[in-house]
Amino acid sequence: MSETLVLLRSALFNLAFFALTATMALLALPLLAAPPRFAAGAVRCWARGVLWLLRTVVGLRLRVTGREHLPRGGPAIIAAKHQSAFDTIVWLVLLERPVYVLKRELLRIPFWGWIAAHCGHVAVDRAAGGAALRRMVREAAAALGRGAQVVIFPEGTRTAPGERVPYQPGVAALAAAAGPAVPVLPAATDSGRFWGRRAFRKRPGTLTVAILPPLPGGLPRAELMARLEAAIEGEAARLLAPATPSREGCG
Repeated sequence: MSETLVLLRSALFNLAFFALTATMALLALPLLAAPPRFAAGAVRCWARGVLWLLRTVVGLRLRVTGREHLPRGGPAIIAAKHQSAFDTIVWLVLLERPVYVLKRELLRIPFWGWIAAHCGHVAVDRAAGGAALRRMVREAAAALGRGAQVVIFPEGTRTAPGERVPYQPGVAALAAAAGPAVPVLPAATDSGRFWGRRAFRKRPGTLTVAILPPLPGGLPRAELMARLEAAIEGEAARLLAPATPSREGCG
């Protein structure tokens, strides 16, 4: 596909994305007076709409491998690779009761931030150090206790495809607080190949989210972090390798 066509389709997607997001936020405002499950349902519809726009406007399809590892109800910790804004959307569709651990600044966005807070997503003030970590663990563990699936990005920020940064300890602290009965599922992606950080262009192709087998419960913190990073980075490297073999159909 020519770069001109990519730019045109990206522009159309961006316009439609912002229009859809603004419409959802306005229509969902009355749901702030209702139980959170109603607002969460509206957000799920928005996420499905974004995936539809990516598929029909950009030509970007989603392939999910390892769906069998997802819990069928009940709590879980999803430790996911973070390359793109796409990663903050896709789990709203893949999980039954998703709760994101996200940076505090996102909850300050008018309308959207209010809805996200009402849905119970957990905000982290990255400037607050250890106090922020303890608060995050407390709130995320409470969400797990209500049966939610908590999505946490162990890198703490978006990274470019192939880039490595130190993993943050929040996921290990959360796993310790939740106990060995709550599975920790690593997840890798190549989303940054198609929707880069702060990138205007959205490129066509088949984006993969790979959900990996859960790590054994009760691992010591250092071993948990080492095995988590090895699993995520190993699968991410495989996804970025040329001629990646397909293991499942598009979802």
